[in-house]
Amino acid sequence: MSTAPAPTPVRVAAGLVGLEGLAGLVMAVVFGVWSEGSVGSRIGEASYFLLVAVALGCCAVLLFRGHHGARTPAIVTQLLLVPVVYTTLGSGQIVVGIVALLFVVGTFLLLISEPSRRWAVGADEASRSE
Repeated sequence: MSTAPAPTPVRVAAGLVGLEGLAGLVMAVVFGVWSEGSVGSRIGEASYFLLVAVALGCCAVLLFRGHHGARTPAIVTQLLLVPVVYTTLGSGQIVVGIVALLFVVGTFLLLISEPSRRWAVGADEASRSE
């Protein structure tokens, strides 16, 4: 597996994906402690968000270290967050929705930018170590 240094857009996206993972961790705590419902329901919700947080954290670290394979899960996560943003906008939380939309779209665009794509497929000189 190639671990060539990631270009700047990938490193910035790694930081943003890491922030998403941190938000998932915060949501795990919020749902685990302050959520309504039975204990089993709270544990289930918290476990789900903890799993997402760990996965995003791993993607962020691997992207920052230059592992090409972490780019696809990060892109898929951004695509899966679009309906969440849409629901937030539709529920009347316009400011939160717009901030989340800009965050998700910005991260997505960084991950699919031309330098990111060239790095991911190994088309630049720094990635041809294999």
